[in-house]
Amino acid sequence: MRTTSNPAFRNLPVGGGGYAGFDSAPASFPGADPRYGGALPTTSRPMTVDDVVIKTGITLAVLAATGVATYLSGLWQLALPAALIGFVLALVIILKRLVSPPLILAYAAVEGVFLGGISGAVGTQAQRLTGSSSIVLEAVAGTLLVFAGMLVVYKTGAVKVTPRFTKWLTGALIGVVGLMVVNLIANFFVPGGLHLRDGGPLAIVFSLVCIGIAAFSFLVDFDTADQAIRAGAPEKTAWYIAFGLTVTLVWLYLEILRLLSYLQSE
Repeated sequence: MRTTSNPAFRNLPVGGGGYAGFDSAPASFPGADPRYGGALPTTSRPMTVDDVVIKTGITLAVLAATGVATYLSGLWQLALPAALIGFVLALVIILKRLVSPPLILAYAAVEGVFLGGISGAVGTQAQRLTGSSSIVLEAVAGTLLVFAGMLVVYKTGAVKVTPRFTKWLTGALIGVVGLMVVNLIANFFVPGGLHLRDGGPLAIVFSLVCIGIAAFSFLVDFDTADQAIRAGAPEKTAWYIAFGLTVTLVWLYLEILRLLSYLQSE
């Protein structure tokens, strides 16, 4: 058994007899029904790869639909409130003991609005500077290629997801998030803060590091889903896996879009 670097999967609690307590305590599954004393009803079936693929596809389809609608409508000012709502929904989902498909789909919807608004603003700025409006499509393509590439890496076993690897990745994730917070605070006192987000050479390096960490996070996400399937997690858990993958995809897309905006402004 190993832990995960994705906070979305922290709701899969660790038990004694198997991954996330799947073998030893079915009541600890996300999705356990309180009507059955916290245990799973007998009609619950184990999660499959198809469940993960379908639930993730539905979640990303909702995100893409609201993202495209926001981008085309020009309502880019909705990005900030959508980001705040998405953050609150993510916290609720992570802290909530029961898997809630409506909450997960609501999160995907508002994150789509957020990404659509940010993409519209960044795309417009890039078009003014370069005359090209392809930056958004390039960011989408880059995100999909990284996701597919890391899936191939995981399936071929080119990089093994070990407890040491997961601990290293978790430490790196904590480090970059900490630097983001410090940089944000420093902005109130020094123009540009630590210069991690001002488009300069240090900002480019920082974005590359963030993209790398987000990419390797997929390996841990895939491994978490794989272990859950092998351990017989209930079918509804696939929604939680879909949520975790969506969180990583959103972060990766934002970092790639940010990096491209830096490079186009050079």
